[in-house]
Amino acid sequence: MAEFRMPKLGADMSAGKLVAWRKKPGERFERGEIIAVIETDKTAIEVESFVTGVLEKILVEPGDARIPVGTPLAVMTVESGTLPPIEAPRAEAAAPRAGAPAPRAAAAAPPRPAPEGARAKASPAARRRALELGVDLGSVPGTGPEGRITLEDVGQAASARPAPAPAAPESRQQRMRDAIAAAMARSKREIPHYYLATTIDMSKLDAWLEAANRERPITARLLYGVPLVKAVALALREVPELNGFWIDGRAAQSSGVHPGVAISLRGGGLVAPALHDADKRTLDDLMAAFADLVKRARAGSLKSSEVTEPTTTITSLGERGVESLFGIIYPPQLALVGFGKPVERPWVAEGRVCARKVITATLSGDHRATDGHRGALFLDALGRLIQEPEKL
Repeated sequence: MAEFRMPKLGADMSAGKLVAWRKKPGERFERGEIIAVIETDKTAIEVESFVTGVLEKILVEPGDARIPVGTPLAVMTVESGTLPPIEAPRAEAAAPRAGAPAPRAAAAAPPRPAPEGARAKASPAARRRALELGVDLGSVPGTGPEGRITLEDVGQAASARPAPAPAAPESRQQRMRDAIAAAMARSKREIPHYYLATTIDMSKLDAWLEAANRERPITARLLYGVPLVKAVALALREVPELNGFWIDGRAAQSSGVHPGVAISLRGGGLVAPALHDADKRTLDDLMAAFADLVKRARAGSLKSSEVTEPTTTITSLGERGVESLFGIIYPPQLALVGFGKPVERPWVAEGRVCARKVITATLSGDHRATDGHRGALFLDALGRLIQEPEKL
């Protein structure tokens, strides 16, 4: 038997909400099948199984409670495969299991009333009631004989106090911003960044893309960014030190090239899910996969592997008019590639000055894993690949 635990779906995730089970107790599942839907601070994610087995028992039912990463959610029999290690939950934050009685809240010590003034006279029953309600007898006018404070006086004083305003519920947007802030603060605190930039002539890619799209129906035309993603993936294959993760104090290269593409979400925020094996896909396949990824990201139906396996993030603010950007690495990745807006600039070609459309490509690298020399080789490879669009 093994436990299926709340997975860690990103460096900025500490807890998630169990939205639904896709398997019932007694049902068998294969590796890669969706077994549950988890909502993080960013989006809902379909969690794939790393193993083949049988779901034996559900420990936590779907609900609104946020469950800490590592909390056992179900018990399963594993027939093949290996469950990934997951951070153990803190004992005090464990989620309640199905059928288990809700834990009692510790009784709060009743507040002590303020010291009574000399004129504060009250019956023993009124004093006990004031202690229970936290009423200051020194501020209660007595209506009993000789100004003595009665039970009714204490009750009226308690009911006259304004009720505390309920705390405003934290919005999904605020939770997302908090999660992004935590991840970016960790990145700048732990990762010694270095930054490089290069300007790339886009005239050959522009001409090739225009000719290729002229022969395609509108629905099948390639977006400008798809060849850039493919070029980044091929360049990462040439400089694999940038394609991986920083784990347990050392760099680990990934066996697959799975660039994460930054996607803005409706209402604000962003996610950067993986385009798996982008270096091996055709441009048409990448275009279809990218369109599908954008649609599902904004609908809140990403798969867990798409969230946890990006090896390097690709981001662009060119459509917002930004000509260059220097991003912050998303841990535990080792690099981030940025693209700005294509612009026309004076360019020297074959000894003559001419107008060319160029783009600024930037690299943010983790200096613990690579250095500026390897980063420069990557940008050089990226520029060369973009100059040969027919080979992408």
